[in-house]
Amino acid sequence: MKKTTMAMMLMAAMAANTASAQNNGITDTGNSKYAVMNSTPITAVKWTGGFWGDWFNVLSGTSVQSMWETWQSDQSHGFHNFLVASGEKRGRRHGPPFHDGDMYKWLEGVAAVYAVNKDPELEKIMDRFIGTIVKSQREDGYLHTPVIVAELNKRLQMQENGEDQTVVGTAVGKATDGAFGNKLNFETYNLGHLITAGIIHKRATGKNTLYDCGVKAADFLCNFLDNNPEEIAKNAVCPSHYMAMVEIYRETGNERYIKAAKKMIDIRGSVPDGTDDNQDREPFREQYTARGHSVRANYLYAGVADVYLEDGEEQLMKNLTSIWDDIVNRKMYINGACGALYDGTSPDGTDYKPDNIQKVHQSYGRPYQLPHSTAHNETCANIGNMFLNWRLLQATGDGKYCDLVENCFYNSIMPGISLDGKRYFYTNPLRISADLPYKLRWPKERTEYISCFCCPPNTLRTLCEAQDYAYSVGKQTIFVNLYGENELKTTLDGIGNITLKQETDYPWDGAVKLTVAELKGKKQMTVKLHVPAWCDNATVTVNGEQVAAETSNGYLTVERIWKKGDVLTLNMPMETKIMEANPLVEESRGQVAVQRGPIIYCLESNDLQGVSIDDIALPVNAKFNTVETMIDGSRMMALETTAVNRNEQSWKGVLYREVGKQKADTKIRLIPYYAWGNRGKSEMTVWLPAVY
Repeated sequence: MKKTTMAMMLMAAMAANTASAQNNGITDTGNSKYAVMNSTPITAVKWTGGFWGDWFNVLSGTSVQSMWETWQSDQSHGFHNFLVASGEKRGRRHGPPFHDGDMYKWLEGVAAVYAVNKDPELEKIMDRFIGTIVKSQREDGYLHTPVIVAELNKRLQMQENGEDQTVVGTAVGKATDGAFGNKLNFETYNLGHLITAGIIHKRATGKNTLYDCGVKAADFLCNFLDNNPEEIAKNAVCPSHYMAMVEIYRETGNERYIKAAKKMIDIRGSVPDGTDDNQDREPFREQYTARGHSVRANYLYAGVADVYLEDGEEQLMKNLTSIWDDIVNRKMYINGACGALYDGTSPDGTDYKPDNIQKVHQSYGRPYQLPHSTAHNETCANIGNMFLNWRLLQATGDGKYCDLVENCFYNSIMPGISLDGKRYFYTNPLRISADLPYKLRWPKERTEYISCFCCPPNTLRTLCEAQDYAYSVGKQTIFVNLYGENELKTTLDGIGNITLKQETDYPWDGAVKLTVAELKGKKQMTVKLHVPAWCDNATVTVNGEQVAAETSNGYLTVERIWKKGDVLTLNMPMETKIMEANPLVEESRGQVAVQRGPIIYCLESNDLQGVSIDDIALPVNAKFNTVETMIDGSRMMALETTAVNRNEQSWKGVLYREVGKQKADTKIRLIPYYAWGNRGKSEMTVWLPAVY
């Protein structure tokens, strides 16, 4: 395929200048030919206070430990499975097949915290779990506790019977002994998360114990791919291994891994009876719209973006750009959430012959099909959306992708965890009503353990790594992507050691102060500040003096000679805005939502003193006051305004009736959407009927 258009050549030339003494980042694109920016090391940024500092304290001091207790409990059996697989205890395996991968995600989150605080207790926890992983992994690199435990128990039984045990678990490249026998066993998903956790653990600790397991797992996948590619193609469900294979290529420089990642993309669509639900009914390069299971889709797209960063294949970027446009402009919720449907029928893979109508679940629907109460919006899908946009940002430097990274963090990832850091959502609807006359699949309240436990550790590890997305670097350039009180300590080629201190009350206030706290001598350097799409008329000063700074592709550029003590101040006016949806979104017609800065707000029944959320309507010219408040010990800004109480009579047993006439003004309070559900069981809505 053709790879060398003028735009591609320009991107490659820009990417050649990204090398900046940076490695060990969350995605290490320092040597990626088609990256225009690179991550800072995962040890480089520390939250020092404010919104993200408070959250990091909860995550590092409560959440990772609480989830470790859950993994050790009889409720999840997660750690029990590794104890059995490692031979430390005898027993059966319990729980869903993807629990291995979920434990690896949690472990990655612990490593990300350790990279910042070097807590010796966390190191002990990691070492304990890693010890069982090392002992559980087969010599060929395969590790999937349902199979390993079955093999172990079979050996023990054969040993007791005096039989030959050498035939158990020795097949490579064949779907035997249970390995790759069922694509819903999530083996490649588990192995992908093992590889990624090993890389992050090495970058955080300098140890190779888990990393060596990841290398063995990657080699196993390569060997299996060489011997039996159709089995790998068939078993690519929630393909975390695409991202993992690219990242271990970046870590090792071993071309085998990037070749394997590209081949895995190439063979998609070769699966007999492929489905839209798994995005493999047709080859990826023929796909231009988002379809099917939204987690599987977004992990696939992020993995393809990783391959593009290394390979630069123009066709892959064409697919990704078209799919991104379909998601963002036709299929994504206002809070960056993805996957509107619990269950449905694929609009793409249907020819109306009964045996060919394809089921989809937890999936993208038709364009503009965005229900509120029945929105699925699995947190893992929202994380996948962030992953995709992060990689597209690294490939292009375009701030529109950074807008989505920020939106997902605040409005569709953070809602997945309670403010005390112990309880989790699986789905993220935009409306909850006690009157809904049917039961949806997942709880309406956060819980410590969910039978499908993929989202909680994914939410945890992603939030534990938030600081690693705050900055990026290029040649003598620092990109400021996310705002929050923090300190960046890093080294840039041609600049040397540099420390930036960021002070701000973001996301509640748009004023950001950046101080050059450490820099030897005077250095020519560029600082690029992300200006989110919600912001109008951002201004910047250096040492108190206004500077004329150009804004391009969502970044405001300040290029000058810097010295220690210089202070850059960015001011982003933070107004409350009333938002509306495209009229093709039928569920949102005649309704509005409220956004202030990066935060999407909602109305919760706790603040209505018995008034139904369905009775409240919002004037489109409403004026809002910000009110500092606390919910479950967490500081935030609420919004208060005057709305309309329609004083509706009960709708019980009624489907249609004449519009009511009784209306009265009423004071209402809106809270950040991420904070709803932290004051007991409640009703909630993001969208409100509009009064024009």
